[in-house]
Amino acid sequence: MCGIAVIAGLGRHAAIQEMVEAQRHRGPDAEGIWLSEDGLCSLGHRRLAVIDLTDAGTQPMHSADGRYHIVYNGEIYNYVELRGELENNAHFRTGTDTEVLLASYARWGKECLHRFLGMFAFAIWDSREKTLFAARDRFGVKPLYIHEDGEGVLLASEIKALHAAGVPKEPDEATWATYLATGMYDHSEATFWRSIRQLPPGHYATWSQTRGLRVERWYDVAEAANQQGEDCRPDEVVSEELLELLEHTVRLRFRSDVPVGVCLSGGLDSSLLLGLIRRVMGTDASVHAFTFVTGDPRYDEAPWVEQMLAKTLHPWHSCLLTWEEVPDLALEVAKFQDEPFGGLPTLGMAKVHGEARDIGVVVLLDGNGMDEAWAGY
Repeated sequence: MCGIAVIAGLGRHAAIQEMVEAQRHRGPDAEGIWLSEDGLCSLGHRRLAVIDLTDAGTQPMHSADGRYHIVYNGEIYNYVELRGELENNAHFRTGTDTEVLLASYARWGKECLHRFLGMFAFAIWDSREKTLFAARDRFGVKPLYIHEDGEGVLLASEIKALHAAGVPKEPDEATWATYLATGMYDHSEATFWRSIRQLPPGHYATWSQTRGLRVERWYDVAEAANQQGEDCRPDEVVSEELLELLEHTVRLRFRSDVPVGVCLSGGLDSSLLLGLIRRVMGTDASVHAFTFVTGDPRYDEAPWVEQMLAKTLHPWHSCLLTWEEVPDLALEVAKFQDEPFGGLPTLGMAKVHGEARDIGVVVLLDGNGMDEAWAGY
């Protein structure tokens, strides 16, 4: 992951450094800050390098003509195909998906969003039109938080970065009341902090001095499904197409210049993911596998993972979370989350991520979302 920071409007641009520093943990590989000549916009970035590990991928990144400037978190998995479409009209200086995203916006404007296959949150400053454009992926995999006031607008990957810029740490009472009464969270654009909201999934935002901030939807899964209509093809035809799509999806996610691993549980989602990896990469694949365990056989799914991996070459890392670690780890994770989180599984994944990083695995695939694809549990 990377961390992005944006200040648009007059004044307080000195805070961009504090916003970037607050997100240092999101990007250990590089840091960059840019301020527009007219003083209307400043961009900051912390980079986790995944595609093109050279310094050429450092952000903020700028278009060749100096008009557009971008900070971006995520990955556009089909950047190779998009680059092929754009090469006749764009001169590429890096091998990054960031530069492809920027060229796509320069070519197609906001319509570029519909061409992207990936997870992303980004902001682009147009020096000619003096406007900011920011967008979030279809399902909100990558976060983007907003604070708007009379001076302008601030955006960041994490809430703490907005606090670092001086946004007051005032709780949003309605959000807290809903959470305490029902357990619901992350179900609307509201956050647990007053005057801070998230850009909703599948939405984009624009800002200028004259028009202020405007937010519009560009994707809705229910609407997209309704537009496609009922699929009356035979089950075997649909099954074959689904398998092709799943294989293509996994193949794209192994486009990486750093090691990629996989998270495994005993469920159907990660079992299917492992099977797809072996179909795509071959039965001699040796992708590192990680599982969160507690040492309690009533809870752990390790026996099923061991069965899955028994006849494979995948190195397996069993990441133990003990009850003694929970209080301190919960406090540590809370500092990064900025809001309430989903309990022990979140702590378990923190252990998995730490172990993966320790052995040099930078990217992890998991089955999150598969249950939702089948309409829930």
